[in-house]
Amino acid sequence: MPFHSRPESIQPKLTENAEQVLKARYLLRDENGQVVVETPARLFRRVAHAVATAERRHGARPAEVRAWGDKFYVMMARGEFLPNTPTLMNAGTRLGQLSACFVLPVPDSVEGIFDALKHAAQIHKSGGGTGFDFSDLRPAGSIVSSTGGTSSGPVSFMHIFDMVTDVIRQGGKRRGANMGVLRVDHPDIMAFITAKLTEECLQNFNVSVAVTDSFMRAAMANKKYDLVDPHTKRHVGKLNASQVFYSIVQAAWRTGDPGVLFIDEINRRNPTRHLGRIASTNPCGEVPLHPYESCNLGSINLATCVSGPPLRGRFDWPKLRDLTRDAVTFLDDIIEVNRYPIAECAAAAHANRRIGLGVMGFAEALARLGLAYDSDEAVKFGSRVMAVIEREGHAASARLAARRGSFPNFRGSLWQKRGARAMRNATVTTIAPTGSISVIAGCSSGIEPFFAISFVRHVLDGRHLIETIPVFLELARHKKIWTPEAEAEVAASGSVQRLKGLTEGEKRLFRTALEIPVRRHIEMQAAFQKHVDNAVSKTINLPAAAKPEDVREAYLRAWRQKCKGVTIYRYGSKAQQVLTVGAEEAAGRRDLIGAESEYAGGCTTSTCVYSPS
Repeated sequence: MPFHSRPESIQPKLTENAEQVLKARYLLRDENGQVVVETPARLFRRVAHAVATAERRHGARPAEVRAWGDKFYVMMARGEFLPNTPTLMNAGTRLGQLSACFVLPVPDSVEGIFDALKHAAQIHKSGGGTGFDFSDLRPAGSIVSSTGGTSSGPVSFMHIFDMVTDVIRQGGKRRGANMGVLRVDHPDIMAFITAKLTEECLQNFNVSVAVTDSFMRAAMANKKYDLVDPHTKRHVGKLNASQVFYSIVQAAWRTGDPGVLFIDEINRRNPTRHLGRIASTNPCGEVPLHPYESCNLGSINLATCVSGPPLRGRFDWPKLRDLTRDAVTFLDDIIEVNRYPIAECAAAAHANRRIGLGVMGFAEALARLGLAYDSDEAVKFGSRVMAVIEREGHAASARLAARRGSFPNFRGSLWQKRGARAMRNATVTTIAPTGSISVIAGCSSGIEPFFAISFVRHVLDGRHLIETIPVFLELARHKKIWTPEAEAEVAASGSVQRLKGLTEGEKRLFRTALEIPVRRHIEMQAAFQKHVDNAVSKTINLPAAAKPEDVREAYLRAWRQKCKGVTIYRYGSKAQQVLTVGAEEAAGRRDLIGAESEYAGGCTTSTCVYSPS
């Protein structure tokens, strides 16, 4: 394998915020946990060479293993590709747990429920998040034949999971993160929809309603639908679908929860549906998973694929293809060297070998290319980018399968039915939110537009990170309009739409998430979803003045455009949120830079702008 760079000469070029986040959460410390004993370069070398040891298991010679380690190091040091947070934290350490998140089953028995709780605690302790479908639990008030008592219902058990999560810090460094799912036809669905209207409740959960196509059609037709007791399988009542849908919309408008999972679309496109239906996802919703499966994620920084001046850049398609091929190898190697927290998770990971390669830095790439996020051209570009990653990623997985073998459940999968001869990974592509790793890479998260041109990122322990978009600073300084007055104006509003000295075209390039119509948010999500095996984490950010009808429009558009789910967040609808704009915080609290970010595998939790889609 040819490798032409000298990796030891390549040092990470990090922003101040990136260095602070790495120091707070990622760099290794001494035995007492007080003194940092690792540099960013050594972190990337540790991770790269730990992951590359997997190549030995497939017959690679020592020189080839070193070459792969060097290649992985350069990708990370240059900020071109980063894996999910647990890999950065734990690769090459005694803990060795590299997966972002897992889905655990919750059986309808006390023993099964507390087995799930025990497994969740083990996963959170190792640095992973957890997703649960609570739909198998009998509804509140049901008779428990073994005791003669009555069931308290799924929502009450979610509170127990939440409390346990609250006292376990992931890997000693992060709070736990959960996804809680309930089917829309569960008798306790209304209690679930309203469970987070009190902000103190279920703070360690993102919650999503699993809605079916038949429910959505009934909601549009103002018809009733059946509620089904999961224990007896009997129809136990009816609800008006449009009223339930309205309740979902109202709750999401008020608090950001619940999100919606379009569970039929998820299962239609699941390559391993011969193994049974998928019922839940990881905490941010970008990876639907069978019970005990894990998500192993990494993202390509698209901003590093653009060269040239702001607004007039050129996109390097060959570089994107090369990064895709190498990233697939990296993620497949993670599955080999990973130390799974429980045996069931190890077996499920090796049976399907799901990986999720996605992108970050999309907003910077668009701005450097002179493409406005809310334009047809940007949607087409996003679709083309993901189509290239899909094509190259699938080809890379097929080549790995030719040498290493297909994933064990390949027989009977959609890959085989579509005529593929071999496939190493059941899924290859995803779009993760990339919360922490985008800070390390110094770029925007996932496929989101710029949240604001200048904003404050709220993180653990009440601290803050202040961020201003570098590509905009380049433009403003080139045009000589970045005065103290201009800086104060942008810090106060987060927007450049009233800034003097910019053309209307330039202002459009830097429209922020709250300035982009719902329709455009959904179009971008749908454009990427067409080329993604798993799902797309994308938040539909709405201004504080948005109406419930805007939420309804987002949910309907997402369903009609074949998204696998959707989440909205109305600015200010939580007392605390991860990203804020405002002069006092953005301009006056620079002494607070450099705290631990509150992310789980890239996903924000609790007070976040999160995405089960």
